[in-house]
Amino acid sequence: MGRVLIIGCGGVASVAIHKCCQNSEVFEEIMIASRTKSKCDVLAEKLSGGKTKIQTAQVNADNKDEVIALIKQFQPDLVMNIALPYQDLTIMDACLACKVNYMDTANYEPEDIEDPKWREIYDKRCKEEGFSAYFDYSWQWAYKKKFEEAGITALLGSGFDPGVTQAYCAYALKHEFDEIDTIDILDCNGGDHGYPFATNFNPEINLREVSAPGSYWENGHWVEIPAMSIKRDYDFEQVGKKDMYLLHHEEIESLAKNIPGVKRIRFFMTFGQSYLDHMRCLENVGMLSTTPILYEGKEIVPIQFLKALLPDPASLGPRTKGKTNIGCIFTGKKDGKEKKYYLYNICDHQECYKEVGSQAISYTTGVPAMIGAMMLLTGVWKKPGVYTVEEFDPDPYMEALNKWGLPWKESFDPVLVE
Repeated sequence: MGRVLIIGCGGVASVAIHKCCQNSEVFEEIMIASRTKSKCDVLAEKLSGGKTKIQTAQVNADNKDEVIALIKQFQPDLVMNIALPYQDLTIMDACLACKVNYMDTANYEPEDIEDPKWREIYDKRCKEEGFSAYFDYSWQWAYKKKFEEAGITALLGSGFDPGVTQAYCAYALKHEFDEIDTIDILDCNGGDHGYPFATNFNPEINLREVSAPGSYWENGHWVEIPAMSIKRDYDFEQVGKKDMYLLHHEEIESLAKNIPGVKRIRFFMTFGQSYLDHMRCLENVGMLSTTPILYEGKEIVPIQFLKALLPDPASLGPRTKGKTNIGCIFTGKKDGKEKKYYLYNICDHQECYKEVGSQAISYTTGVPAMIGAMMLLTGVWKKPGVYTVEEFDPDPYMEALNKWGLPWKESFDPVLVE
């Protein structure tokens, strides 16, 4: 049915590529492209013999002309961007130039947060919007008219959170509520990899996200708080009681725009004490900084050096045990009555490793990446412009989650987060 160019070959991309090959009726031909072609070749060799035809290529996704040349060479129906969020705009520019559909799993953020041109726009946004996270949708939403005029679709953030969590919100609004008052997104990783300290996805992105001020949406505006200053505990099914902390997260921004009348949206993620102690220590000594420093005559970025020291998230699969539990708790009204509702998924790290050689964090992002791509390739979701997951009909996406490895559960009497 379709040809797909997949940019990226890390942990999440590996899962997405495995799932594309399982779904060969839709994904007839794929090209895996990355800065390091040898990684693509190893994965292609592992997956050879199936019905999906696989090619590989080397590409620097920071270079628009290289991406355009590759798109012209392969002629895909869709580009799946599973590289770093730093590269979103470059790849979107290339897709526009070639008039080909685009999707990613995380919204844009700049690699260099000291860039004066970016900083000027960022400082203005902080004042106007009221949150200071480095990542936001404004840069990609600015492409809406261009994508409409080109007759192509960009699907932003089809991972789990963002992604599945937004499908959950659209589904709840369509089937369970007349109006939604509050949304709490809870992301619990109950897995244990045995290392004193490691991150479950790209350390640079992960540590930057966690060490930033938290924020939530309430009564039509953002409320920003110091990093990790709001803590709750919650008893997660099949995981147990965990401490969780309020973070800023990108889907809050789009849900506040697309869920009419919502009064409050919060995002919580679980962290163990050891993780937090390590992170605070690293932050205190400057290892989370993105500002280059001179070391023995060479310029290095501290957080990138730290990334080289930490275990590769893609290597955690064989040693991670336990489960994840990620979902959304809603309050609101149906037929004039107050109602609460919880939609969530439980995923087992070891089961994921048996199936695709990855831990559950990569699995829960990689599967929805394939599903979002399938929605676009099959034309089930089709409207020119730039959209997030909750702006489309959730039913086919929710059905696909059950079919492809992330079945959802529901509770009609959940414990609410205070």
